[in-house]
Amino acid sequence: MSPFMADIRTSLADALGSALSAAGVVVPDGFVAGLERPARREHGDWSSNAALALAKRAGRNPRTLAEELVAWLDANRPEHVAEVSTAGPGFVNFTLAPSWLHSVIREAVAQGVADFGRLDLGRGRTVIVEFVSANPTGPVHAGHGRGAAYGDAVARLLERCGHTVQREFYINDRGTQMDLYAASLAAARAGEPAPEDGYHGQYITEWAAEMPAEADPRPWGRERALADQRDVLGSMAVAFDTWSSEQALVDAGAIDDTLGALEAVGATYEADGARWLRSSEFGDDKDRVLVKSDGQYTYLLPDIAYHRDKFDRAGPDGLLINVWGADHHGYVARMKAAMAALGGDPERLEVEVTQLVRLVRDGVEVKLSKRTGDLIELREVIAEVGADAARFTYLLQSMDSTPTFDLALVASQAMENPVHYVQMAHARLCSIASRAHADGVVRQTVDQVDLGVLDHERELEIMRRLSVFGEVLAAAADERAPHRMVAWLRDFASCVHGFYHDCHVLGAGVAPELTQARLVLTDAARVGLAAGLDSLGVGAPEAM
Repeated sequence: MSPFMADIRTSLADALGSALSAAGVVVPDGFVAGLERPARREHGDWSSNAALALAKRAGRNPRTLAEELVAWLDANRPEHVAEVSTAGPGFVNFTLAPSWLHSVIREAVAQGVADFGRLDLGRGRTVIVEFVSANPTGPVHAGHGRGAAYGDAVARLLERCGHTVQREFYINDRGTQMDLYAASLAAARAGEPAPEDGYHGQYITEWAAEMPAEADPRPWGRERALADQRDVLGSMAVAFDTWSSEQALVDAGAIDDTLGALEAVGATYEADGARWLRSSEFGDDKDRVLVKSDGQYTYLLPDIAYHRDKFDRAGPDGLLINVWGADHHGYVARMKAAMAALGGDPERLEVEVTQLVRLVRDGVEVKLSKRTGDLIELREVIAEVGADAARFTYLLQSMDSTPTFDLALVASQAMENPVHYVQMAHARLCSIASRAHADGVVRQTVDQVDLGVLDHERELEIMRRLSVFGEVLAAAADERAPHRMVAWLRDFASCVHGFYHDCHVLGAGVAPELTQARLVLTDAARVGLAAGLDSLGVGAPEAM
C-alpha cells in the first residue's frame, strides 16, 4: 500500500492500543489490532476486532469493551477520523473525514504513473518468471497468448512491488518434434508430402519457400520459428530477458552433470534397463524414468537440468515462477520432487497453470487457423482485436477458469467491451485536461488548491477507490492474480464515468475554486488508471 495508507493504518492501530491501555486491558506481546475494510460503506472506512479478540483474556464483555474503546477514541480522535462507532458483537468502526483522501490525491499527482503505488515488498528479491516456452516448430497460438499476457503481467506486478524480475522463455529445441519439423520443411521445399506425424499448414509452405537451398532445415527452421514468435509476442509488448535453449544445456554437459548429481545423492536407481528417479520419496505419486532403456533421455531429465540451472541463477533466496498450460498439471509434483532430491527448496518453485481459452465470434466457436490448419494463431487474434484488447481480455478472469473470448465483442468500440470501457475512462480524463488548456485555464499548483470543496459523492468515490490501489497491487502480485487489478480498473473506470457525467469541471456554471479542485482530481484519477493499465502491460490512450 502507499506510504499514506500505511500511515493511516498505523495511526488507527496506535490509537486502538492507547484506548486498550486506558481501558485497563493488558495487550499481549505481538498482538496486532486487526484493521480491515468493512464490506458495507455504512460500517465506515476501517473496522477493528480488537475488543472481540481481547475480551475473554480481559474478562470483559466484547460489546461493553468495544463501547468503552469507542468512548475513549471519540474523546481522543486521531487525525482524519470523523466518527468512531460500535457495531455487532464488538467491532470498532472508524469513519474518516474527506481530508484523509486529499493526501491520496496529492500523492498520486506527485508520484505520477511510473511511481504511484510502487511498493518495496520484494526488497530486490530475484524472481525468474518463465512463460510461453512454445516449441520452435511454428507460430504461437491463441492459447499461448493467455500465458504470455499472464506471465508478463505477473512480472510487471512483482516489479512494481520491489522484486527484481527476469522474464524467461525456455526453447524446447531438441527431440522428436524438432526432427519432424525439420523434415516437414525439407519436404515442402522439395515439393513432397510431409512425413507421417509431420507439420502441416500454410506456414510450413511459406517458410520452406524462404529457406535457402543450402540451408540445414533444423537450425534454419529453429531460428525462423523463434523470429516469428518474437515478432508476434513483441507486438503485444511481451519481451524476454533470457531465451534458454534445451539443446545448449545438452551441449554444455548440464544434463549429464545433473544426472550425476542425482546419482551422487542416491536419488536414482536402475530397473528394467532404465534409470529412474526416486521421486515418490520426495512427494510425487510414483517414481519417474529419467533415461530410457535405449539410452535416450525422457523429457523430465533435461527439464530437471534446466530448473537446476535456474535455481543457481536465481540465488539462494530467489524464486522461480513457471507459467504452464493445463496439459502440464501432472508435471508439477515430479519437478518439485526433483528439486527436493537435489537439495533445493521446492517451495521456491511455483507453478501457475493456465486453462484453455474458448474463442467465439458472434456466438460461434472458432477452431481452425488458415495458416496452421489447426489451432488459431495469436497473430490472428491480435490482428482482429488489437494487442491491448487481447491482453486485457486474457486477464479478465483467474487462470484456473476456462473463459470465452468473444472476438467480435473484444474488437468492438462499445462500452460493453471491458478494455474499451477502461481506456475510454482514461481518454475522457485526458480530454478534460486538454479542454482546460484550450480554454486558457491557468492551473494552480496542487498545494494551492483547496481540495475541501470536493464533497460530491462521485468525487469522494473516486478518491476512496484510488486510495486502495496499493492494497490491490500488493494482493495481485502476492497472489499472482492480475485479474484482481483488472477488477479494480473496471470498478474505478465506473467511478470515473459517473463523475464525467455528473460533475462538470469547466464552464461558466462551475466556481473557479471547484474547477481547480476537480482538475487535480482528474489528474490523480488519470494517474491511477494509467498505472493500473501499465501494471498489466496495457496502454492508456489519451484519445479514442
